[in-house]
Amino acid sequence: MIFDLSKPLPAATWHDVAVQSAIIEGKSCLRVTLSDRAAQGTYGVDYVDQPTFLQLPVDFMNGKIEVDILSRLLPDAPDYARGFVGLAYRISPKADHFESVYLRPTNGLRLDPPPPRDQRAIQYFAYPDWKFDRLRNEEPDGPYEAAADIAPDQWINLTLEIDRNQLRARVNGALTLDIATTKADPASGGIGLWVDIGTEGFFSNLRIERR
Repeated sequence: MIFDLSKPLPAATWHDVAVQSAIIEGKSCLRVTLSDRAAQGTYGVDYVDQPTFLQLPVDFMNGKIEVDILSRLLPDAPDYARGFVGLAYRISPKADHFESVYLRPTNGLRLDPPPPRDQRAIQYFAYPDWKFDRLRNEEPDGPYEAAADIAPDQWINLTLEIDRNQLRARVNGALTLDIATTKADPASGGIGLWVDIGTEGFFSNLRIERR
């Protein structure tokens, strides 16, 4: 299943995001940012590992999701912004449960960030119970975040391979996350183009294989 991301999809649902068409380096794509309401809201309530995504009209449980992503920091991005951009999947009907894998391109190895940021370029989380801070505090040596050879303002291919509680994430073809047991029970749900605070995310070439 291939989605045309050259223009907003009529059947998509906007969850606290703003969406418009764009062309970046000759590639047609969708530009996704937080809505003004979310961006001006409260940390940990309106943004930071929240349901902030463009939800696509597809039902997904197991299979493969692949997309090209480019991330830029907005001029008013807070100091802790890292260009947060990625995919949400298994989104429940009320968007109160989902899983996500996202990138922090300013932590990418191409920028030679200092430790521990150099090991925090890609992140898995499960909403609402297992956000990045809880995963990092309770399982600091867990497989939920890792290094990646990426940078802002460059196209990045992100591929998720999902089989019940198993997740593999590849960045530009390189295996970066290999999680044997994720933090949510498998459930069928939607797929979303996810962004967070201080970020403009560009998405192109979305491909979905259901199994």
